[in-house]
Amino acid sequence: MAETPLQMTVRLRAKIERRKNEARKWSDAYEGKRPLLFASPEFNAQAGELFKDFSDNWCATVPDATVERLMPIGFRLEDGSIDHAAGKAWRRSECDVEIGLALLEALISGRSYALVWKPNGVDTEITFEHAANAIVEYVPGRRRLRSAGLKTWRDGQWEFATLFTPDMVYRWQRRGRSQEWTGRTVGLSRGEPSRIPNPLGVVPLVELPNRARLYGKPRSELVTVLPLQDAVNTLWAHLMTASDYLALPARAVLGMDRPVREIVDPETGEVVGEEDEPLDRFRSDRLLWLEKDTARIAEFSAADLGNYLKVIDAAVEHIASQTRTPATYLTGQLVNVSADALAASEAGLVAKVTERQRHFGAGLREIMRLEALAAGEDKRAASLALGSVVWRDPQFRSDSQYSDALVKLKSIGVPDEALWERIPGVTPDEIDRWKRMRDDQASAILGGNVAGLFGPKPEDDHDDEPADELPDAE
Repeated sequence: MAETPLQMTVRLRAKIERRKNEARKWSDAYEGKRPLLFASPEFNAQAGELFKDFSDNWCATVPDATVERLMPIGFRLEDGSIDHAAGKAWRRSECDVEIGLALLEALISGRSYALVWKPNGVDTEITFEHAANAIVEYVPGRRRLRSAGLKTWRDGQWEFATLFTPDMVYRWQRRGRSQEWTGRTVGLSRGEPSRIPNPLGVVPLVELPNRARLYGKPRSELVTVLPLQDAVNTLWAHLMTASDYLALPARAVLGMDRPVREIVDPETGEVVGEEDEPLDRFRSDRLLWLEKDTARIAEFSAADLGNYLKVIDAAVEHIASQTRTPATYLTGQLVNVSADALAASEAGLVAKVTERQRHFGAGLREIMRLEALAAGEDKRAASLALGSVVWRDPQFRSDSQYSDALVKLKSIGVPDEALWERIPGVTPDEIDRWKRMRDDQASAILGGNVAGLFGPKPEDDHDDEPADELPDAE
């Protein structure tokens, strides 16, 4: 029996709910909200909640170091030319800002989503969705063909859901979580149906997975970081606790009884016993009387807390190695490092970012293909599907390094346009502007307007002086 749209909505909504706990786990780890693990019960009993809000958070550094090098700046068509219409649509929806948030969430939670739709029926919008609010289902046996997509959100006491299928779009609502889903009426104009045809003919919800495998779900960048992060937090807790008791030299009194005081009956005034003298007063006053001749003072040297730091440094090095994050991002130490050595240390991160560009680029191409379909440009949509995404260079270099490389490429005949594309941060619109400026300069030269290009010719100071007379010929 075929599944009804309502049954599909309920099933996908339950799947989103099951994913929420995992998404919240990775989000809390990125924010540094982690309980103190790997500590003994005795330590927990003594420390209590002293280290409840403490975290030496490396879970934020690892995805941040990756996403800051993931910057799409344009889209190419099948023939290699820049699609300016796609660039305008990208900026119109402020995707040049939102894409950083979407890719960051994909690195943290394992996936994020993009929705291409016309909310008012006229203007196309591209919005990015969190993994806790959206889901995409694929045709069994075909990992890239989407069969349905669901987006959910809450507004006060109402919960809304929109189910996207290739043919129809179903909009649902319910009050609270205990009620059944019904056709949406809240927020819609009078008479507007809750079920409408899908003009695109495909599911407009696109998944942006991170580290997807042929078998298995997308993975978070924090999978390998979190166990080491918990160990680092526990080591810091032990270090700070030990600093209270072992960081300073300790002294012991030998050959002397523990100080005691008499217990006097307040009614009779007789001594009925004795009790240990509290040592807190002696510690605060730094006083102690040694009444026995055999008494002497021994001293315990301060503990070496550097051993804790060595283990913490080893854990941080493991984080750097397993996530291919340069040590300079984690340790912050950069002393007398050459440009070649710095580039070599970032080779792993650059390779990882390049790999992410390839996988995320497939999703971005599909997003812009849907935008072209929504604009009614089927030919451009087909060309975008076979095109590519223009990314900013993931390798950070100095201006002198870029200049030297571009001059060498120019010497072997690489066109100017290709060289300009290699300059970091330069957008296709800027390159077009440079082309127009170059053409205007060439036109000025060919038209004889050298003054308009270089400015008027400077006046010669000797123009007003009479020319020397030539000698008369004999």
